[in-house]
Amino acid sequence: MAKEPNSNLSTTTTTTTTNNNKLFSIMLQPFRWLKMLSTELHPSFIAGVILIYGLSHGFSGSYFKVVSDYYWKDVQKLQPSVVQIYIGIYTIPWVMKPIWGLLTDAFPVRGYLRRPYFVISGVVGATAAVGMAVKGGLGVLEALGLLIGISGAMAIADVTIDACIVRNSIEVQWLAQDLQSLCGACSSIGHLIGYSTSGFFVHLLGAQEALGILAIPPALVVLLGFFIHETPSPTLQYNGKSKGGSIKQVGVAIRDTCKAIKYPHVWRPSLFMFLCLSLSISTHEGQFYWYTDKKAGPAFSQESVGLIYAVGSAASLIGVLIYHKTLRDLKFRRILFFAQLFYGVAGFLDVIFVLRWNLALRIPDELFVVIEECVTRIVTRIRWTPMMVLNTRLCSVGIEGTFFALLACIDSLGTLCSKWSGGLVLHAFGVTRSDFRNLWLVVLLRTVLRFVVVGFVFLVPDANQTDILIPGDHTMVRKSSSEDGDNIPLVSMKSEGRD
Repeated sequence: MAKEPNSNLSTTTTTTTTNNNKLFSIMLQPFRWLKMLSTELHPSFIAGVILIYGLSHGFSGSYFKVVSDYYWKDVQKLQPSVVQIYIGIYTIPWVMKPIWGLLTDAFPVRGYLRRPYFVISGVVGATAAVGMAVKGGLGVLEALGLLIGISGAMAIADVTIDACIVRNSIEVQWLAQDLQSLCGACSSIGHLIGYSTSGFFVHLLGAQEALGILAIPPALVVLLGFFIHETPSPTLQYNGKSKGGSIKQVGVAIRDTCKAIKYPHVWRPSLFMFLCLSLSISTHEGQFYWYTDKKAGPAFSQESVGLIYAVGSAASLIGVLIYHKTLRDLKFRRILFFAQLFYGVAGFLDVIFVLRWNLALRIPDELFVVIEECVTRIVTRIRWTPMMVLNTRLCSVGIEGTFFALLACIDSLGTLCSKWSGGLVLHAFGVTRSDFRNLWLVVLLRTVLRFVVVGFVFLVPDANQTDILIPGDHTMVRKSSSEDGDNIPLVSMKSEGRD
């Protein structure tokens, strides 16, 4: 009997140790996952994905969004509908992604297909950001041109790393979902940092000067162009003799791209993704102006706006986790049907907020907007990730940069239509810098259109996320050229399946 207390103490200690080990094991899982990806692929490739999606796409994209909004509102003093049109204009470099894709597939520099375009992207982005920050008294057109330069640099870096991702997703198919989860996680963390710091730098430096911070990520992208693994090929050395071959390769890439887009399993889901984005008209600028208005809106401060978006980005990580752990084995059509349905339901939270019904429910503005942002970001991430997996399933080796860029271009066209149509609707309903009486109607219209998209889910193939969706004779477009050494391996492949 005297030994029972010691026995209980020993049991308690053992249980505590076991729980601590489990917690430690859970904390190590992301690092083990990254180690697995680096082992199966190449460490510099994984570092490149983290850099582009985390810093260039994630941080720069979110930081750029908030700071440029304040720049147009406080420095240029434009109406929200006009700003939305301008935002659509500097989305155009993203619409041009097939051109960047053609360059990275067919126009090598000193035998390299990817490295030079990272360097070009970094130089253009850093130059535009510095010019934006240091040049005072910019006119609207000058500012728009520099912002297009910043956006274009992001687009070129994005399409270049996407070509690498697609190539690896084709060659090591069982890692396709893992790569998209990595992209989503890096993007969400980058957004979290970008949003949380944007308001602080706007308050500290001013909207125009704060844009100079955007020169840092492109400078790192330049370094990526020198260390990412890519084996140069003598047959791809760009000189006078090979110029004709590169032009011929462009023709081959365009021909194969046109051939691939004609397959029903390709154009049908592409059409769905376009409708999914274009029909959900953007009301962002109207809501942003309302957020910061001291009379009609909740009058959020600069820091608060950034933190609200940052909380949403943190919630987006939950969306990545939910997809990675529970939804990656569902069929494309099923997951996109329910994701789009919940996306429409989430839109009603914006309607409630703009009408201030949350105050009638005794929910403070700060709490309600955080709830709304978190729900929307989680659903958006769950909705977007399988779309990116689907895009990788539609690509072929040899034109992976061009074709994935074409699919991304279709998505960007949808976003462009969403921005411009949203700006026109804001203007038509009389939403201005100070008049927000009809903003709720615009948000309601946007929400209803989200439900309309559900009716087009039949365009998505009823296939598993691991299925090959294009005909077998189109999966190796450059097979013959790869035998000659023209097909540059970006990373070394060490396994073709799970252990």
